Amino acid sequence: MIDNASDPTQSPTPQPISSPMRVLIVDDFPQVRADLRLLLELVEGIELVGEAGDGCQALAQARAWRPDVVLMDLEMPEMDGFEATRQIVSDHLAGRVILMSIHNGPEIRQQALAYGAADFYRKGEPVEQLIQALLRP
Repeated sequence: MIDNASDPTQSPTPQPISSPMRVLIVDDFPQVRADLRLLLELVEGIELVGEAGDGCQALAQARAWRPDVVLMDLEMPEMDGFEATRQIVSDHLAGRVILMSIHNGPEIRQQALAYGAADFYRKGEPVEQLIQALLRP
């Protein structure tokens, strides 16, 4: 048996990894959900727990999974991202909501925050910004 504890050239025993950040993706376009799924599968420490195609489905998924973060599209059928965010936040169904949209500007960002979103991501910005927003406490 090899004792690595006394050998300074050996790596220390890895520490247990904290539980992954559980993420729910909400977007009405299946291809956008697929792209986000592929991206998030590459990020260590993130676990995808569900997907939804509209705000009503987002509420049901958030109730079922209680994710740490919801990535929420703004413009969707049935219920838009603003209203779904408001309900998820007011009912404490997720730790945070990050609203996403192709639109940008201070008014949209302010409205997103007013509805309870923790952050706003404009689709088309570098994905590193989305990952940073996700990993932000």
